[in-house]
Amino acid sequence: MIQPPWADMIRVFGRIGILSFGGPAAQIAVMHKELVEDRPWLSEESFLRGLSFCMLLPGPEAMQLATYTGWRMRGTAGGLLAGLLFVLPGAAVIAVLVWLYAQFGTLPAVQSAFLGVKAAVVVIILQALRRLARKALKKPLDWVLAGLGFAALFLLNLPFPLVVLAAACIGLLQRDAAGAAPAHTLPARDGSTLRTIAVWGGLWLLPLIALSLAGASFLSDIGWFFSKLAVVTFGGAYAVLAYISQTVVTQFGWISAGQMIDALGLAETTPGPLILVTQFVAMLSGLQEGGFGLFLAAGAVALWATFMPCFLWIFAAAPYVERIASHPRLGMALKAVTATVAGVILNLSVWFLMHVTFAETGTFETGILQVPFPVWNSMITPAALLVLLAPLAAWAVRGNMLLLLAVMAAAGLLIAEFPFAIS
Repeated sequence: MIQPPWADMIRVFGRIGILSFGGPAAQIAVMHKELVEDRPWLSEESFLRGLSFCMLLPGPEAMQLATYTGWRMRGTAGGLLAGLLFVLPGAAVIAVLVWLYAQFGTLPAVQSAFLGVKAAVVVIILQALRRLARKALKKPLDWVLAGLGFAALFLLNLPFPLVVLAAACIGLLQRDAAGAAPAHTLPARDGSTLRTIAVWGGLWLLPLIALSLAGASFLSDIGWFFSKLAVVTFGGAYAVLAYISQTVVTQFGWISAGQMIDALGLAETTPGPLILVTQFVAMLSGLQEGGFGLFLAAGAVALWATFMPCFLWIFAAAPYVERIASHPRLGMALKAVTATVAGVILNLSVWFLMHVTFAETGTFETGILQVPFPVWNSMITPAALLVLLAPLAAWAVRGNMLLLLAVMAAAGLLIAEFPFAIS
């Protein structure tokens, strides 16, 4: 395993954090390009095993994948560095946007520029999906699992954890997995794992307990609610957005329904995981509740409660990933999950493309089928034009993602000036 210099890790993972637009599919694509294709820091097999492992965990899988890859290279310090650099650029942008949003409302220029960024992300995702499929789908069963994973999510709207669990069970039952594993490859009890759980679990929960004991009810409510989300958020932020919206608007009354919609829109257009919407909600409600001081405190508590559990999951379980992969049956289960992940990313890609180019979507239901579809008369003309332009821009910049994002952001601002873009 290559151990890159710290300066290189800061530069590369900082770049990943800045370029991590477009949700988990695009973020995984950026990491694959930076860590596997552009430099030999990780093998294809190690990256895919890590991706499959992170898909099994609660919380934002792309952030956890960044943490895992950093851990693989430089241990706990490397994982902490990679995870923080993945989150902090987006968190800084969110903080600025919340403040501007509170002062001026929605910002059309920002939304227009990010519309171009979203169009670029569509191309990045599809390119990465093709590369990942070429590496992960080697046998007929792999293609079948990928197709079933896509169909289960896109056509049947089955819960993400159920899809992944079913894939793992199929892998366990494969005949190639028969036979006992050598003793040294089996996961074993390790006192360091218990210490890791105690340390990172304490770092996560003790500040929240302190807030509760101090009577800071607003901040403790934010901390405990978002901590609960961190435990149940399987399948990424999209799986719990409805629950977040209902709870913060109806139960707590922190923000209005309109503000929640704006929060989701702005969170989708910033770098970093979509679950940063929790920071937006917390900071906006803190600003309304008690001014600038509570604005900062609420954002810090939300970030702590949302992402500290991710470090706990990774640092406690990551040491076992390679040992699990070398176990015959468990390794086959992990490979089955890897193949299914290709279908999961395809589902996210279609979902993202549909929501970029159409303002409204519906669901066709018949029997067990629940198929989402775009409402054609709600097409966002500028977005559709930008999506068509993005492949040409990607070809012109020859794979330079930073330049592609800049070009498409400028194109978004330019197209927004045309009369048809006012719809």
